Amino acid sequence: MTAVTTTTTAAPTPTPTPAGRVSPLATLRQTMTLAWRSLVQIKHNPWELLDLSIQPIMFLLLFTYVFGGAISGSTGDYLQFALPGLLVQNALFYTLSTAIGLNTDITKGVFDRLRSLPIARTAPLSGRILADTAKQVWAFALLVGFGMVLGFRVETSPLGLLGALALLVVVALAMSWMSVLIGLKASSPEKVQMIAFSTMMPLTFTSSALVPSQTFPGWLEAWSDINPVTHLADAIRGLLIGGDVAEATMISLLWAAGFAVVFAPLAIRAFRSRV
Repeated sequence: MTAVTTTTTAAPTPTPTPAGRVSPLATLRQTMTLAWRSLVQIKHNPWELLDLSIQPIMFLLLFTYVFGGAISGSTGDYLQFALPGLLVQNALFYTLSTAIGLNTDITKGVFDRLRSLPIARTAPLSGRILADTAKQVWAFALLVGFGMVLGFRVETSPLGLLGALALLVVVALAMSWMSVLIGLKASSPEKVQMIAFSTMMPLTFTSSALVPSQTFPGWLEAWSDINPVTHLADAIRGLLIGGDVAEATMISLLWAAGFAVVFAPLAIRAFRSRV
């Protein structure tokens, strides 16, 4: 009797997809979801919207009616000059909220919970930045609208207004990478606010955003002439009330590219090592 041996060949086991790999479409969807999460938080924390809305208006009223007559001779003339600069100041100051929000999520363990989910690791960061960009658009519209109630007039065209918004958002996004890096490196939201505010305040107040730089002492005027906030304020002012905008816009975009090239890789590296 001959024994017959039967050999069974097991079916090949499919190679598993790496756990950390997420498709670009899924990454975009997750980014939008987390951006919506940041926006919905306003519903549960309305003080954030009040801070975003009231602070710019307070600065506009303060500078226009307290300093306007002394600087320009009339509040109307100063409003035309200062509102574009206040738009710049508000946009740059609001990049601090991105840093503070990221730091708060990290220190409270929110990112640890998100990391346990099958989502792109960059989605929390890009979602936060996208949500804050939407808030920037709201703040821009609010400040321009309230300025028009006070007497500000756009002397160019609707395209100039849209161009000013687009330029402001692009430069603010690029400079926000510096704030993101601070938010990821600092140990608490309070330190984020202290470090970032100490950086943004000198940049803003040593520029032509709120007063003509020709009134500065010689050494300070020389610094103001290369200050990126000066070029951005001049570009926004030209787009809204007229003047030469090509050079100031080009320099602002070059500064934006420089900030993005320098700080974005550092911020992403810090983000990956932190979370």
